[in-house]
Formats: sequence, C-alpha cells, structure tokens
Amino acid sequence: MEEHNVSVFLLQEYDFEKRFDDQEAIQWMQENWSKSIFFSLLYAALIFGGQHFMKERKRFELRRPLVLWSFALAIFSIIGAVRTGWYMFNILLSNGFKQSICDRGFYNAPVSKFWAYAFVVSKVPELGDTLFIVLRKQKLIFLHWYHHITVLLYTWFTYKDTVSGGGWFMTMNFTVHAFMYSYYTLRAAKIQVPRSCAMFITITQILQMVMGTFVNVLVYKWMQSGTGTCSSTMENIFWSTIMYTSYLILFCSFFYNSYMQSSKKRKDD
Repeated sequence: MEEHNVSVFLLQEYDFEKRFDDQEAIQWMQENWSKSIFFSLLYAALIFGGQHFMKERKRFELRRPLVLWSFALAIFSIIGAVRTGWYMFNILLSNGFKQSICDRGFYNAPVSKFWAYAFVVSKVPELGDTLFIVLRKQKLIFLHWYHHITVLLYTWFTYKDTVSGGGWFMTMNFTVHAFMYSYYTLRAAKIQVPRSCAMFITITQILQMVMGTFVNVLVYKWMQSGTGTCSSTMENIFWSTIMYTSYLILFCSFFYNSYMQSSKKRKDD
C-alpha cells in the first residue's frame, strides 16, 4: 500500500507540468536550435576574454553566490532526476530494457515532458559555472569548457528530433548532476567533504559515458534490424558517439591525473 502511495506521488502530474505544451516546445527547438551555436560562441568569448581581463586583477571571493548557485542547480537536478528517473524505472519494469532505450514517449509523457525540455534549456544557464572559475581565478581545464559547449549543442540539436535514447541520456545526466552540484554546494560552503566523494562523482561521470556509448550502439543495432522500434538518425548517432567517446577519454584521463597520479606522488613524497 505504501509503495503504491509513493508511486502515485512521484508520478503525479502537477499543474505547471500539465500546462506545458511539449509540441510547441519541440517546434520552437526545431526553429531555434541553431541559437545554441550563438550561445556557445558567446560563452567562449566571455570566458577567454574574462581570463584576459582578470589576468592583472585581484580574484573575487564570490563564496556566497557560489553556494546559492550550486545549491539551486543541485535542487533542480535532484527533482529532475526523480521525475525522469521514475518514468524510466516504470518503463523498464513494464516494458523491458529494449523499450526503455527505444522509447520516445519520454518527450511527451505527462510527467517527463516538462523535465525533458527543462533539461535541454538548463544547459544555457549552466554555462554560468565557468563564470565563477574565471572571476575567482581558478584553473580552467579543457574538459570543463569543452563539455559545456558540446552538451549544449548536442542537447538542443537532439531534442528537436525526439530520438530514441534521450530518456537514458537525460536521466543519467540529471542524476550525476544531482550528486555533483550537491558536492559543489558543500565545498563552496567550506564543509569538509571526503576525497572519496569527489572520486565517486568522477566514476559516475565515467559510467555515464560508458552507458551513453552503449545506448548509441544499441539504438544503431535495433535501427538496422528493421523492427521499427528504435528511431534516430545516422547523423545523431554519429555525433553522439563522438561526443560520448571523447568524454570517456577525457574523464578517464582526469580521474587518473587527479586521483591516481596524485596518490602516487604523495606516496613517493
């Protein structure tokens, strides 16, 4: 009985979700997805121009704004992970793993449709992460800005076509970000967090890339089978595979350099 009540609560469609017009959102993205290119170019100009501007200037502290920023994104990601995750969990239980991959109802289902669009749109304000790095004069690594730009471009490009696999991609990202931004909130608030937590988050990011690549392989395989259950485009699968593979390499390299290499250095010292 309690499990049924929890299920009803998590799958309940709230008023703002009911009012959301997914068809209008998809149409808007079909007409405007290329604006992500403008946002990406503006982002690159601002962060590298900002680094030049800050070069001879004193760093900003910005600790309180950073706590609020990270906390807001953590709450957004947690709610998004719960709402989309429960939808995907029910697809898995009722229709199996293959249907969870091939499912396109994620984009217009009562509970998940709003969060699918919110996920895509959120990739623009998430660019603000880098502003804190630049203004606080912290190290800006290639993985950080490359990841922000390519995720923005890919999600806007993909949403308009409502391709198979999107439910997995978005739910995984929401879930990883729920952990990541919660961690950032604690760090910004100067709360001691074990090193193992940072390692865990990087491992979840690596697993996300492995699963993302695997999903692409399955979508391609089932598209070629001619059963008609999976729907995507070769262009989308190609760029998605390139993106996930590059992320996998970069995150594995980051994990090695940040945790394995540094641990080895400490032992040598």
